[in-house]
Amino acid sequence: MEAAQRRRCAWGDSSPDYAAYHDDEWGVALHGRDALFERISLEAFQSGLSWITILRKRENFRAAFARFVPDAVAAFGAADVDRLLEDAGIVRNRAKILATITNAKAVLAMDDDLDELLWSFAPAKHRRPRTMAEVPATTDESKAMAKALKKRGFAFVGPTTCYALMQATGIVDDHVVGCWRAG
Repeated sequence: MEAAQRRRCAWGDSSPDYAAYHDDEWGVALHGRDALFERISLEAFQSGLSWITILRKRENFRAAFARFVPDAVAAFGAADVDRLLEDAGIVRNRAKILATITNAKAVLAMDDDLDELLWSFAPAKHRRPRTMAEVPATTDESKAMAKALKKRGFAFVGPTTCYALMQATGIVDDHVVGCWRAG
């Protein structure tokens, strides 16, 4: 089926950037420490903003944050924070920048595997939403994930951010009934 003929979740048809993200990434199972650390970081930066803002700056974020390799980001110091605060290519929010560095350190300090930890919160059962209005902002699983991450020293990982992470990485599939990407 050609991309123009595909029925998408409503948000996926709102811009070409969203259509590509919807069709190629959102809800697709994502694994790997660095890839998941990137998504945690970007979801935290998205908090309070539109995802399209982050999506359009994603390559800038990757360049600014050493491709989101936790070992590199954990070594960032005051000069890096100052550099990032001056970088118009990213969201220049001190709390979110510091949280990203804190979270890189938390990844490195973990006794367990980030991939296994995050995927352990996949719900045993998940009802496909009929409309985007049926998609929750948080779930019991996202609340538990946020608690587990905070216990390990992560910052800026509330239940709403964790649920967005779960959707983005395919831990849950919230493509609506009738969407070509649905299950």
